[in-house]
Amino acid sequence: MRRLRLRLLMAIVGLTLLGFYLLVAVAGYQLLVVIWEHRPDPLRVAAYFLLTTLIVGYLSYRLGTAGLLAELDTQELTEADAPWLYARLEALQAELDVTDVSVHVARLDAPNALAVGTANGGVLVLDRGLFRILTAEELAAVIAHELAHLESRDGLVQTLGYTLIRTAGGVLYLLLFPFGFVVGGLLRAMAWLRGETPRPISGHLAVVQLRVAQFVILLLFVLTLALRAHSRRREYAADDRAVDATGRPIALARALVKIERAATPNWGTLSPLYIHGDENGLLTRLLATHPSMAERIERLVRQANRDHLEGSRRRP
Repeated sequence: MRRLRLRLLMAIVGLTLLGFYLLVAVAGYQLLVVIWEHRPDPLRVAAYFLLTTLIVGYLSYRLGTAGLLAELDTQELTEADAPWLYARLEALQAELDVTDVSVHVARLDAPNALAVGTANGGVLVLDRGLFRILTAEELAAVIAHELAHLESRDGLVQTLGYTLIRTAGGVLYLLLFPFGFVVGGLLRAMAWLRGETPRPISGHLAVVQLRVAQFVILLLFVLTLALRAHSRRREYAADDRAVDATGRPIALARALVKIERAATPNWGTLSPLYIHGDENGLLTRLLATHPSMAERIERLVRQANRDHLEGSRRRP
């Protein structure tokens, strides 16, 4: 008899909770209807969202340059320190649509190079080891590659992309959580109706939070894959642009070979900026900011062979 009364009491509690959460669902639906009826222009909202994201991303990129240089503990290399280097740099800037570039040196984790800033005010960071392992011609090819990134504003585009993904993920999480709360509440009410002891409400909210976060993370993962694929395409484009500026694909290929041999790639937040990335493993390759070094070198060698054949055909 006591067990029957307990089951009846649990059923009453379950029905009460079920009614409550259904009311919450209905109220939420009515609120959505009201919001939809008085909704602002979706295009205007999307425009405001995109504009705000772009402004935040741009400021993050511009203001983050000084912080990045401080983090890397760089030192400016003036024209008086390396006149031959600035002579090469000025010649390359004349070939590329880039101006007002300063050169800094640092001790990076591996012989590498990166460029930050814009086409009209960038900073080129070179690891000190590059001066030891590369010839002047090879170093010029690496510099041309980094200037190509500045010319096409690849670093800025990547920063804006990551900012947009993070912002969209946060907004999506806030939009989905109320629906997840209602679902969690309904599951809790059904547990009472089945005569089971439901987990604490905090446990249900934790599960709801986890499921919503998992969905958002999955979506962000897909978007990140797309952004990383774009980054790898831009590496190929920077290689091609460097070859256009220098006319020496083999010089860049030799530089990449030497950098690869000397480097011990580390996965980190700066990897999208480096000339050399980590490409080991399938998942790593999908998430890599750089294509395989072997593929890049092979492309450059093929281009050098094509140029040689075309030059041979043009000679009488």
